[in-house]
Amino acid sequence: MDFPVLKIGDLISRIPIIQGGMGVGISMSGLASAVANEGGIGVIAGAMVGIDEPDITENPVAANVRALKKVICKARSLTQGIIGVNIMVALTHYADLVKAAIEESVDVIFSGAGLPLDLPGYLTEKAKTKLVPIVSSGRAARLICQKWLSKYNYLPDAFVVEGPKAGGHLGFKPEQIDDPAFNLENLVQDVIQTVAPIARERNAVIPVIAAGGIFTGADIRNFINLGAAGVQMGTRFVATYECDADPDFKETYIKANKEDLMIIKSPVGMPGRAIRNQFLSEVATGDKKPFNCPYHCVKTCERAKSPYCIALALAGARKGKFKNGFAFAGYNAYRVTKIISVKELIQSLRDEFLLS
Repeated sequence: MDFPVLKIGDLISRIPIIQGGMGVGISMSGLASAVANEGGIGVIAGAMVGIDEPDITENPVAANVRALKKVICKARSLTQGIIGVNIMVALTHYADLVKAAIEESVDVIFSGAGLPLDLPGYLTEKAKTKLVPIVSSGRAARLICQKWLSKYNYLPDAFVVEGPKAGGHLGFKPEQIDDPAFNLENLVQDVIQTVAPIARERNAVIPVIAAGGIFTGADIRNFINLGAAGVQMGTRFVATYECDADPDFKETYIKANKEDLMIIKSPVGMPGRAIRNQFLSEVATGDKKPFNCPYHCVKTCERAKSPYCIALALAGARKGKFKNGFAFAGYNAYRVTKIISVKELIQSLRDEFLLS
Protein backbone atom coordinates (compact mmCIF):
# COMPACT_ATOMS: atom_id res chain seq x y z
CA MET A 1 0.00 0.00 0.00
CA ASP A 2 1.38 3.39 -1.03
CA PHE A 3 0.98 6.48 1.11
CA PRO A 4 -2.70 7.28 1.64
CA VAL A 5 -3.86 10.80 0.82
CA LEU A 6 -4.61 13.21 3.67
CA LYS A 7 -7.95 14.99 3.39
CA ILE A 8 -8.68 18.10 5.45
CA GLY A 9 -12.11 19.21 4.29
CA ASP A 10 -11.84 19.75 0.54
CA LEU A 11 -8.04 20.00 0.70
CA ILE A 12 -6.35 16.82 -0.51
CA SER A 13 -2.68 16.31 0.26
CA ARG A 14 -1.18 13.60 -1.99
CA ILE A 15 0.91 12.29 0.90
CA PRO A 16 -0.08 12.16 4.58
CA ILE A 17 2.79 14.38 5.73
CA ILE A 18 2.62 17.88 7.18
CA GLN A 19 5.92 19.70 7.66
CA GLY A 20 5.89 21.22 11.12
CA GLY A 21 6.08 24.99 11.47
CA MET A 22 9.45 25.91 12.99
CA GLY A 23 10.30 29.42 14.16
CA VAL A 24 12.19 31.67 14.29
CA GLY A 25 12.72 31.63 10.52
CA ILE A 26 13.48 27.90 10.15
CA SER A 27 10.46 27.06 8.01
CA MET A 28 9.71 29.88 5.61
CA SER A 29 8.80 29.96 1.92
CA GLY A 30 11.75 27.83 0.77
CA LEU A 31 11.02 24.77 2.89
CA ALA A 32 7.23 25.10 2.84
CA SER A 33 7.06 25.32 -0.96
CA ALA A 34 9.48 22.41 -1.42
CA VAL A 35 7.30 20.17 0.78
CA ALA A 36 4.14 21.33 -1.00
CA ASN A 37 5.74 20.54 -4.37
CA GLU A 38 6.28 16.95 -3.22
CA GLY A 39 2.59 16.59 -2.36
CA GLY A 40 2.75 17.29 1.38
CA ILE A 41 1.56 20.31 3.35
CA GLY A 42 4.29 22.93 3.72
CA VAL A 43 4.04 25.15 6.77
CA ILE A 44 5.42 28.65 7.39
CA ALA A 45 6.15 29.51 11.04
CA GLY A 46 4.47 32.71 12.20
CA ALA A 47 6.64 33.19 15.31
CA MET A 48 8.73 36.33 14.75
CA VAL A 49 8.36 35.93 11.01
CA GLY A 50 9.37 39.59 10.63
CA ILE A 51 12.65 39.30 12.54
CA ASP A 52 14.62 40.65 9.54
CA GLU A 53 12.27 43.55 8.78
CA PRO A 54 14.02 46.93 9.28
CA ASP A 55 11.29 48.26 11.58
CA ILE A 56 10.77 45.11 13.67
CA THR A 57 11.82 46.88 16.87
CA GLU A 58 9.88 50.11 16.36
CA ASN A 59 6.72 48.54 14.94
CA PRO A 60 6.65 44.80 15.54
CA VAL A 61 2.97 44.33 14.62
CA ALA A 62 3.27 45.92 11.18
CA ALA A 63 6.64 44.27 10.55
CA ASN A 64 5.42 40.77 11.38
CA VAL A 65 2.16 41.14 9.45
CA ARG A 66 3.99 42.52 6.41
CA ALA A 67 6.59 39.77 6.55
CA LEU A 68 4.00 37.00 6.91
CA LYS A 69 2.12 38.24 3.86
CA LYS A 70 5.37 38.45 1.88
CA VAL A 71 6.42 34.92 2.84
CA ILE A 72 3.00 33.46 1.97
CA CYS A 73 3.07 35.25 -1.41
CA LYS A 74 6.59 34.00 -2.11
CA ALA A 75 5.64 30.43 -1.22
CA ARG A 76 2.62 30.72 -3.49
CA SER A 77 4.88 31.82 -6.35
CA LEU A 78 6.99 28.67 -5.89
CA THR A 79 4.26 26.02 -5.67
CA GLN A 80 0.73 25.07 -6.62
CA GLY A 81 0.61 22.82 -3.56
CA ILE A 82 -0.86 23.25 -0.10
CA ILE A 83 0.60 25.97 2.12
CA GLY A 84 -0.17 26.38 5.82
CA VAL A 85 0.90 28.76 8.57
CA ASN A 86 1.61 27.89 12.20
CA ILE A 87 0.47 30.69 14.53
CA MET A 88 0.91 30.13 18.25
CA VAL A 89 -1.89 31.33 20.52
CA ALA A 90 0.77 32.62 22.91
CA LEU A 91 2.10 35.14 20.39
CA THR A 92 1.42 38.73 21.40
CA HIS A 93 0.27 39.56 17.87
CA TYR A 94 -1.67 36.31 17.36
CA ALA A 95 -4.88 37.98 16.16
CA ASP A 96 -3.07 40.22 13.66
CA LEU A 97 -1.19 37.27 12.18
CA VAL A 98 -4.33 35.13 11.91
CA LYS A 99 -6.15 37.93 10.07
CA ALA A 100 -3.18 38.41 7.75
CA ALA A 101 -2.99 34.70 6.92
CA ILE A 102 -6.71 34.58 6.13
CA GLU A 103 -6.44 37.73 3.99
CA GLU A 104 -3.72 35.98 1.98
CA SER A 105 -6.00 32.93 1.57
CA VAL A 106 -3.52 30.54 3.16
CA ASP A 107 -4.82 26.97 2.94
CA VAL A 108 -4.50 26.01 6.61
CA ILE A 109 -3.81 27.67 9.95
CA PHE A 110 -2.27 25.39 12.58
CA SER A 111 -2.54 26.84 16.07
CA GLY A 112 -1.22 25.59 19.41
CA ALA A 113 0.81 26.81 22.42
CA GLY A 114 -2.51 27.59 24.08
CA LEU A 115 -6.09 26.79 23.14
CA PRO A 116 -7.26 28.68 20.02
CA LEU A 117 -10.79 29.10 21.37
CA ASP A 118 -11.62 32.13 19.21
CA LEU A 119 -9.96 31.06 15.95
CA PRO A 120 -13.15 30.67 13.82
CA GLY A 121 -14.13 34.23 14.76
CA TYR A 122 -11.46 35.55 12.38
CA LEU A 123 -12.83 33.80 9.30
CA THR A 124 -14.40 36.07 6.72
CA GLU A 125 -17.49 35.08 4.74
CA LYS A 126 -15.56 33.93 1.68
CA ALA A 127 -12.56 32.46 3.52
CA LYS A 128 -11.61 28.90 2.62
CA THR A 129 -8.77 28.64 5.13
CA LYS A 130 -8.94 25.44 7.18
CA LEU A 131 -8.47 25.68 10.97
CA VAL A 132 -6.44 23.00 12.73
CA PRO A 133 -5.74 23.24 16.48
CA ILE A 134 -2.65 21.58 17.93
CA VAL A 135 -3.48 19.74 21.16
CA SER A 136 -1.90 17.23 23.51
CA SER A 137 -5.00 15.60 25.01
CA GLY A 138 -8.53 14.49 24.25
CA ARG A 139 -9.73 16.86 26.97
CA ALA A 140 -8.32 19.87 25.11
CA ALA A 141 -9.80 18.63 21.83
CA ARG A 142 -13.24 18.23 23.41
CA LEU A 143 -13.12 21.71 24.94
CA ILE A 144 -12.20 23.29 21.60
CA CYS A 145 -15.02 21.42 19.81
CA GLN A 146 -17.53 22.52 22.45
CA LYS A 147 -16.46 26.17 22.38
CA TRP A 148 -16.31 26.39 18.58
CA LEU A 149 -19.72 24.74 18.18
CA SER A 150 -21.45 26.86 20.81
CA LYS A 151 -19.99 30.18 19.69
CA TYR A 152 -19.39 29.73 15.94
CA ASN A 153 -21.25 26.53 14.92
CA TYR A 154 -17.90 25.37 13.54
CA LEU A 155 -15.95 22.17 14.09
CA PRO A 156 -12.16 21.97 13.72
CA ASP A 157 -11.16 20.84 10.23
CA ALA A 158 -8.58 18.51 11.81
CA PHE A 159 -6.48 18.15 14.96
CA VAL A 160 -2.73 17.80 15.26
CA VAL A 161 -1.82 15.82 18.39
CA GLU A 162 1.68 16.72 19.53
CA GLY A 163 3.48 14.43 21.94
CA PRO A 164 6.40 15.11 24.30
CA LYS A 165 9.10 13.98 21.83
CA ALA A 166 8.57 17.09 19.69
CA GLY A 167 11.15 19.83 19.35
CA GLY A 168 10.78 23.36 20.65
CA HIS A 169 8.15 24.35 23.19
CA LEU A 170 6.20 21.45 24.64
CA GLY A 171 2.66 21.45 25.98
CA PHE A 172 3.53 19.24 28.93
CA LYS A 173 4.68 19.58 32.51
CA PRO A 174 8.35 18.58 32.95
CA GLU A 175 7.41 15.42 34.86
CA GLN A 176 5.10 14.28 32.02
CA ILE A 177 7.72 14.41 29.26
CA ASP A 178 9.27 11.01 30.06
CA ASP A 179 6.14 9.45 31.55
CA PRO A 180 5.06 6.47 29.36
CA ALA A 181 1.41 7.40 30.01
CA PHE A 182 1.96 10.43 27.77
CA ASN A 183 3.52 8.64 24.81
CA LEU A 184 2.22 9.74 21.44
CA GLU A 185 0.36 6.50 20.70
CA ASN A 186 -1.77 6.98 23.82
CA LEU A 187 -2.41 10.65 23.09
CA VAL A 188 -3.45 10.02 19.48
CA GLN A 189 -5.89 7.27 20.48
CA ASP A 190 -7.29 9.49 23.22
CA VAL A 191 -8.00 12.31 20.76
CA ILE A 192 -9.43 9.95 18.11
CA GLN A 193 -11.81 8.41 20.65
CA THR A 194 -12.80 11.87 21.90
CA VAL A 195 -13.54 13.55 18.58
CA ALA A 196 -15.03 10.60 16.65
CA PRO A 197 -18.47 10.73 18.35
CA ILE A 198 -18.55 14.55 18.13
CA ALA A 199 -17.88 14.38 14.39
CA ARG A 200 -20.28 11.48 13.84
CA GLU A 201 -23.11 13.34 15.57
CA ARG A 202 -22.76 16.14 13.01
CA ASN A 203 -22.03 13.94 10.01
CA ALA A 204 -18.53 15.41 9.81
CA VAL A 205 -15.00 14.07 9.51
CA ILE A 206 -12.24 15.37 11.81
CA PRO A 207 -8.87 13.88 10.80
CA VAL A 208 -6.36 13.40 13.61
CA ILE A 209 -2.68 13.94 12.77
CA ALA A 210 0.15 12.56 14.92
CA ALA A 211 3.18 14.74 15.71
CA GLY A 212 6.30 14.62 17.86
CA GLY A 213 9.16 12.15 17.44
CA ILE A 214 8.04 10.64 14.12
CA PHE A 215 11.19 9.84 12.17
CA THR A 216 10.74 6.98 9.67
CA GLY A 217 8.25 5.65 7.16
CA ALA A 218 7.63 2.78 9.59
CA ASP A 219 6.63 5.36 12.21
CA ILE A 220 4.17 6.85 9.73
CA ARG A 221 2.62 3.44 9.05
CA ASN A 222 2.37 2.80 12.79
CA PHE A 223 0.24 5.90 13.33
CA ILE A 224 -1.85 5.31 10.20
CA ASN A 225 -2.58 1.84 11.57
CA LEU A 226 -3.60 3.40 14.90
CA GLY A 227 -6.22 5.48 13.09
CA ALA A 228 -4.33 8.72 12.45
CA ALA A 229 -5.01 10.34 9.08
CA GLY A 230 -1.43 11.53 8.75
CA VAL A 231 1.65 12.80 10.55
CA GLN A 232 3.46 16.06 11.17
CA MET A 233 7.26 16.07 11.05
CA GLY A 234 9.66 18.87 11.87
CA THR A 235 13.14 17.60 12.72
CA ARG A 236 13.59 15.58 9.52
CA PHE A 237 12.87 18.65 7.40
CA VAL A 238 15.53 20.78 9.13
CA ALA A 239 18.18 18.52 7.62
CA THR A 240 17.23 19.37 4.03
CA TYR A 241 18.85 21.68 1.52
CA GLU A 242 15.60 23.61 1.19
CA CYS A 243 15.24 24.39 4.91
CA ASP A 244 15.49 28.15 5.37
CA ALA A 245 18.07 27.98 8.20
CA ASP A 246 21.81 28.55 7.80
CA PRO A 247 23.87 25.42 6.98
CA ASP A 248 25.61 25.75 10.38
CA PHE A 249 22.21 25.42 12.07
CA LYS A 250 21.58 22.18 10.19
CA GLU A 251 25.06 20.92 11.11
CA THR A 252 24.15 21.05 14.81
CA TYR A 253 21.65 18.26 14.14
CA ILE A 254 24.22 16.14 12.34
CA LYS A 255 26.79 16.60 15.11
CA ALA A 256 24.35 16.02 17.99
CA ASN A 257 24.56 12.91 20.14
CA LYS A 258 21.59 11.50 22.02
CA GLU A 259 22.97 13.00 25.24
CA ASP A 260 22.97 16.45 23.65
CA LEU A 261 19.19 16.62 23.50
CA MET A 262 18.01 18.38 26.64
CA ILE A 263 14.88 19.85 28.18
CA ILE A 264 15.20 23.54 29.00
CA LYS A 265 13.00 25.94 30.88
CA SER A 266 12.09 28.55 28.29
CA PRO A 267 11.64 32.23 29.18
CA VAL A 268 8.07 31.91 27.89
CA GLY A 269 7.17 29.59 30.77
CA MET A 270 7.12 26.25 28.94
CA PRO A 271 9.62 23.41 28.83
CA GLY A 272 11.36 23.03 25.49
CA ARG A 273 13.65 20.50 23.82
CA ALA A 274 16.92 21.84 22.43
CA ILE A 275 20.45 20.79 21.50
CA ARG A 276 22.94 21.37 24.31
CA ASN A 277 25.61 23.97 23.66
CA GLN A 278 27.84 26.43 25.52
CA PHE A 279 25.12 29.08 25.66
CA LEU A 280 22.58 26.75 27.29
CA SER A 281 25.22 25.41 29.68
CA GLU A 282 25.98 28.95 30.83
CA VAL A 283 22.27 29.70 31.27
CA ALA A 284 21.85 26.49 33.30
CA THR A 285 24.57 27.59 35.73
CA GLY A 286 22.83 30.92 36.32
CA ASP A 287 24.74 33.08 33.87
CA LYS A 288 22.15 35.70 32.91
CA LYS A 289 22.56 37.19 29.45
CA PRO A 290 21.77 40.92 29.67
CA PHE A 291 19.27 42.11 27.09
CA ASN A 292 16.63 44.67 26.32
CA CYS A 293 13.40 43.10 25.10
CA PRO A 294 12.82 44.71 21.72
CA TYR A 295 9.79 42.63 20.74
CA HIS A 296 7.69 41.21 23.62
CA CYS A 297 6.69 38.54 21.09
CA VAL A 298 5.13 36.01 23.49
CA LYS A 299 2.45 36.97 26.00
CA THR A 300 3.73 34.64 28.74
CA CYS A 301 7.36 35.77 28.63
CA GLU A 302 8.46 37.23 31.98
CA ARG A 303 11.02 39.64 30.62
CA ALA A 304 12.26 40.90 34.00
CA LYS A 305 13.03 37.37 35.21
CA SER A 306 14.24 35.89 31.93
CA PRO A 307 17.95 35.00 31.67
CA TYR A 308 17.92 35.76 27.94
CA CYS A 309 15.65 36.83 25.07
CA ILE A 310 14.40 33.69 23.31
CA ALA A 311 13.58 35.56 20.08
CA LEU A 312 17.14 36.88 19.82
CA ALA A 313 18.59 33.48 20.78
CA LEU A 314 16.61 31.62 18.12
CA ALA A 315 17.12 34.33 15.49
CA GLY A 316 20.88 34.20 15.98
CA ALA A 317 20.96 30.40 15.82
CA ARG A 318 18.97 30.41 12.59
CA LYS A 319 21.86 32.41 11.05
CA GLY A 320 24.42 29.97 12.47
CA LYS A 321 25.44 32.23 15.35
CA PHE A 322 25.43 30.18 18.55
CA LYS A 323 27.43 32.37 20.94
CA ASN A 324 24.14 33.77 22.23
CA GLY A 325 21.72 31.24 20.80
CA PHE A 326 20.71 27.60 20.46
CA ALA A 327 18.76 25.22 18.24
CA PHE A 328 15.43 23.68 19.17
CA ALA A 329 15.15 20.06 17.99
CA GLY A 330 13.03 16.95 18.37
CA TYR A 331 13.89 13.91 20.47
CA ASN A 332 15.31 12.05 17.45
CA ALA A 333 17.54 14.83 16.10
CA TYR A 334 20.64 12.79 16.99
CA ARG A 335 19.55 10.23 14.36
CA VAL A 336 20.05 12.75 11.55
CA THR A 337 23.26 11.91 9.69
CA LYS A 338 23.27 14.03 6.54
CA ILE A 339 21.61 16.83 4.63
CA ILE A 340 19.39 15.67 1.78
CA SER A 341 16.78 17.22 -0.47
CA VAL A 342 13.10 17.31 0.45
CA LYS A 343 12.45 15.07 -2.56
CA GLU A 344 14.96 12.48 -1.31
CA LEU A 345 13.51 12.62 2.19
CA ILE A 346 9.94 12.04 1.00
CA GLN A 347 11.07 9.18 -1.25
CA SER A 348 12.98 7.50 1.60
CA LEU A 349 9.95 7.82 3.89
CA ARG A 350 7.75 6.29 1.18
CA ASP A 351 10.18 3.40 0.68
CA GLU A 352 10.29 2.72 4.43
CA PHE A 353 6.49 2.95 4.60
CA LEU A 354 6.12 0.37 1.81
CA LEU A 355 8.61 -2.00 3.43
CA SER A 356 7.15 -1.81 6.94
